[in-house]
Order: sequence, then C-alpha cells, then structure tokens
Amino acid sequence: MSDKPEESVGALRTRFIEPPFSVLDARSGSWRARKDKWLALGIQSELGRDATCQIGVTDLDYMPDMKSGTSIFDPALCELMYKWFCSDGGSILDPFAGGSVRGIVAHKLGYKYTGIELSTEQVAANIKQGLGIFKVSENRPNWINGDSNQVLDNIGDQFDMIFSCPPYANLEVYSNDINDLSNMVYAEFLLAYRSIINKAVSKLKAGHFAVFVVGDVRDENGYYLDFVSDTKKAFIDSGAGLYNEIILLDPIGTAMIRANNSFGSKKVVKVHQNVLVFKKHGNTTAMNKKVIVDYINKCTTCGGRIKRMEDGKRMCQDCMQEF
Repeated sequence: MSDKPEESVGALRTRFIEPPFSVLDARSGSWRARKDKWLALGIQSELGRDATCQIGVTDLDYMPDMKSGTSIFDPALCELMYKWFCSDGGSILDPFAGGSVRGIVAHKLGYKYTGIELSTEQVAANIKQGLGIFKVSENRPNWINGDSNQVLDNIGDQFDMIFSCPPYANLEVYSNDINDLSNMVYAEFLLAYRSIINKAVSKLKAGHFAVFVVGDVRDENGYYLDFVSDTKKAFIDSGAGLYNEIILLDPIGTAMIRANNSFGSKKVVKVHQNVLVFKKHGNTTAMNKKVIVDYINKCTTCGGRIKRMEDGKRMCQDCMQEF
C-alpha cells in the first residue's frame, strides 16, 4: 500500500484549514488564496499608523510592508488561530490591538473581540473600518483606547482566548507617547510587558488558550535580545504553560535583496515568526500569588495613577511622589 502524501495533506487541509504541523507556510498557494479573500473585504490594517510609525533601529534585517511603512498582520493567520484555539462564538482578548485586522476577522467569523490600543488615532481608524465593513445590524469589534496596564484592571469579564501580536521591543516605534512600550529601553519594556501579560492571563478562562505572535530582535550591537524566551517566561510565570510552538514562514519578499547587506555583518535575514500557544492551568490561584509584577500602576501613597516621565523615572500624577 503506497503512501499518497498529497492526498493526506489535502485531507488535513479540508478538515483543519491548514495541516496542524509545527511549521506553517504563508508562501503556499492555499495560504495566499485565503489571505487575498480576507483582504478583498477592504481590510486596511495599516491605516492609523502610517503617519507616525517609524522603523526601529535594533534590527537592520527587518523590512516592513512596503506600501505603508508598517508591518501588517496576516488575516489568514487570524482565521487559523481562531478556528484552532477558540470555541465557536467565543470571546477574544487582544491586549496589543494595533490595526484592525484581528478584530475584523474575529467578528466576520462570529467571535466576540475586545482589543486594547494605546493610540487614539489607531482606534479611530479601526472603528471607521469596522463601520465600512460591517452592516449596521452586525456585531462589531470592541476597540478600547487606553493603556492595557490600566484598562485590564477594570475589565471583569473572563475570555475564551487571548490572541495578540505585541510590539517587538523598539523594532517599530509607533508613537511618541512615553507609555508606548515601543518607546522604552528593553529593561523598562519587559517590566510593562510582563505586567500586561499577567493581567491578561488573569482574564483568561482556565483550560483555555493564549496565542502570541512574536519574533526576536537585535540590540544596538547586533545580538538577539531573546524576546521569544522572555515572552514564554512571562506567560509561564503568570500561570499559562507553553503548549505549542509554531514557526510561521513569511513570504520572502525583499529578503533576497536585503541578504546582500545583512550578511556582510554575518547576520542572516529573518523570514519567519514564532507563534507561541499557551494553555492556562486549571488552578492558578496559588501560582498567581507567587508572580511578582514589578510594573507599578497605582501610587502606594494616594492610589493615583503612575506616569512614566521623560527621564525614565515614574511619578504619581496626583501627589507627585517619585518611584
């Protein structure tokens, strides 16, 4: 009896959209067809960022989407992750919402999406797109304007899935806001990042999945920061174990051209991202008590909100105490 791998892959694709392997190929014909279908809806996830987004300086290998100057999230990946890791009609929390794509795909598939985004301009652009794509009678994505470190404190709901793509440190600088993680040095970035992950996981139902799409970035000397490992540790410390790790092969695009410059310093060009899948443990009460969240949100003296200042210090905006 001979193997028929093409038939086997086809059967898996019919059942699971894409074969559930540890490598996903965004260059394949089936993937590109799904992506084109979503983009045909009129999704323009780059709107709201193209006026202020700058290229970060930490990774000269990196080249964003050429049309907008910003990286664009793949709607075909959204579809796949929602179908694989969220129950039908489930609720999805996105603590780093960015552009519109994850919210629009979620609601077109019947999910309930809540995305938190620091940029007022980005949220306005997302809502405008939603109004153009969804009918008046349709349920639309819920985009919240604010800092996830504060917004998550006031969300009482429990979600069926977390799905997000955080800033890759300062690889792309999204705004001049001092509370924008992409503006922070890496040590400061990690403090805020770990706090947001911890709070997001506390809003996830036990036994449910969190999916983060991340990629490593380099420091000013060309060494990798190991952001992928830091993301894993943040989730594990918050009570969600690493359940799957998937490599997403990106389209080659301009990689061949960039390789000529990049490999002059012996740096290979990144053409993949890491899709990290975590599953929240059944009982995290005891574990969460051990998690140290070292990003200060509220003043211990008066309870006011802590703001990060230009010099890197933190100060209560009410009583002016420094931390």
